[in-house]
Amino acid sequence: MTYYRRHIFFCTNIRDEGATRPSCGRCGSAAIRDYAKRRVKELGLAGKGGVRVNTAGCLDRCEEGPVAVVYPEAVWYTYVDEEDVEEIVTSHLRDGVPVERLKI
Repeated sequence: MTYYRRHIFFCTNIRDEGATRPSCGRCGSAAIRDYAKRRVKELGLAGKGGVRVNTAGCLDRCEEGPVAVVYPEAVWYTYVDEEDVEEIVTSHLRDGVPVERLKI
């Protein structure tokens, strides 16, 4: 058994102002990551055998962002707001059912 059942990584990379590519960090991804982390704890999913919410540097899918990826399934998501991430947390992280409408 792995230490965590699921692991979600949120890109929080911030490119310089005027960069030619977008960056997840300029879309509020750090605040969304914090929201996901809080919800995972509130739902009792955090810790050994559960779910880990992590920050990632650039995941290099900038034009599809903001992005997050869930392992071990390797499901890539884009999201707009806390409601989208709530659906990822409850449906995928808690119940094991990927959210089709948010998949990249």
